[in-house]
Amino acid sequence: MSTTLTLPLLGRGKVRDIYELDAQHLVFVTSNRVSAFDVVLPTAIPNKGAVLNRVTRFWMRKFAQIVGNHLVLGDYSDFARGFAESLPDTTSGQIEVVKRAEMLPVECVVRGFITGSGWKDYKRTGAVCGHKLPEGMLHADAFPEPLYTPATKATSGHDENIDFARTCDIVGMEMATKLRDLSLQIYCAGRDYARERGILIADTKFEFGVIDGEIALCDEVLTPDSSRFWPSDQYAPGREQNSLDKQIVRNYLETLTWDKTPPGPELPAQIVELTARAYEDIADRLMR
Repeated sequence: MSTTLTLPLLGRGKVRDIYELDAQHLVFVTSNRVSAFDVVLPTAIPNKGAVLNRVTRFWMRKFAQIVGNHLVLGDYSDFARGFAESLPDTTSGQIEVVKRAEMLPVECVVRGFITGSGWKDYKRTGAVCGHKLPEGMLHADAFPEPLYTPATKATSGHDENIDFARTCDIVGMEMATKLRDLSLQIYCAGRDYARERGILIADTKFEFGVIDGEIALCDEVLTPDSSRFWPSDQYAPGREQNSLDKQIVRNYLETLTWDKTPPGPELPAQIVELTARAYEDIADRLMR
């Protein structure tokens, strides 16, 4: 599931392989790899990379008036055509050329509904990442206001939730404030747009960098890999929600005796098909 280009390889993430194009630009190849619980699984999801790129490009163009981004072109770049033949198993939609950015070492998480690790935190402490909440909330209830719950970006292992004060220590108060405000603004704009199309965005994470001295939205944006999407017509607090995202994979893995350490288990064909269909469904609903 790895890629090979005739360019210097800078790194392989859980999903993306990053190559150097020149001093100002990088080439991202968004693979069909899928990770869960910080482990890359041995089973790929067909067409996943192209869907992630398509959704990210859509949102980055939509939010361009709020904040700049690292895209060079909105669609498959001419820069990539010269080495596309070296990717026989990769569609053009999986390749993206982006501007180099100085990435900020904070993952900007926004939560609109109480679920996942937030629900576990609330049941244990009555709070989510330090945000004290009303008593008696149900699983998947909406928060009174979206919560900003940043995390460190771990190079290995699990990311660590941090508070706003710790974010200020890492990037400075001015930058930390900008990241918080931008994350909440982008989430709310995306949430309202998606809701009109029958989708609830339960939570998401953003990554930002600095390009030519300006904050830029980078990596992926409001995709089924970085967000939880729930069909609004099936939403009912008090239970696990039907998901159109990677939660399908996580839920399956939770039924196994796997200890969440490498190597990960193979996914059965049914889960692969359900996940691929959910990713396509989200893209179609958002961009129709």
